Amino acid sequence: MSTGPGDAPGPAPAMVRAVLALGSNLGERADTLASAVADLVDNDAVRLRHTSPVVTTKPVGGPAGQPDFLNMVIEVETSLDPYALLAHCNAVEAKHQRMREVRWAARTLDVDIITYGGLESSDERLTLPHPRAAQRAFVLYPWSLMDATATLDGIPVAALAARAEDMAGIEHFSGGTETL
Repeated sequence: MSTGPGDAPGPAPAMVRAVLALGSNLGERADTLASAVADLVDNDAVRLRHTSPVVTTKPVGGPAGQPDFLNMVIEVETSLDPYALLAHCNAVEAKHQRMREVRWAARTLDVDIITYGGLESSDERLTLPHPRAAQRAFVLYPWSLMDATATLDGIPVAALAARAEDMAGIEHFSGGTETL
C-alpha cells in the first residue's frame, strides 16, 4: 500500500515547557499531590522535568475555616497546546473528585497552569501567565525552590515570593502522618 503526500505524518509537535501549581487541602493531601503528579505525566504528551518541595500554606481567599493547603510546583514539557493542557489538568482534578461549587473553597486538588512557554494570553478561559501568580507565595516560593533562576514577567520569582502577603504563613512540609 502506498501513501500519498497527504498521508505522510507531519513533524512531531514541538515541546513547550510549562509550570503547573498543585494544591490540596482536603483528604490525604500528600497522597493526592503525589498521585496527581503521576496522573499529569501519565500522558505521552507530558513529561516531568522538575518538582518543587511541598509546602504547607494557609488558605488565601475563599470561605473562612478551611484547612491548610499542601502546595507544590512542577515543570513539565508538553506537546499539548495550552487548551489541551488545561483540559488535561481539569481531567486530573476531576479524577481526584475536585468540586467547583464555591470559588476558592476547600478542594481535594487544584491544578493551575502558571506559565506555558513564553505565551501571553488574556483569554477568559486561560490567562497566561496565571493572573494572580505574581502575588501568591504559595506558588512563588516552591517555584523558587525548584528553580532559583525562574522569573515571572522578568522579575525573579524569589523576589516576588518575598514580598507576597501570604509568605509569612508558609512552612516546609514535614510529612507527619501524610507521605509524599
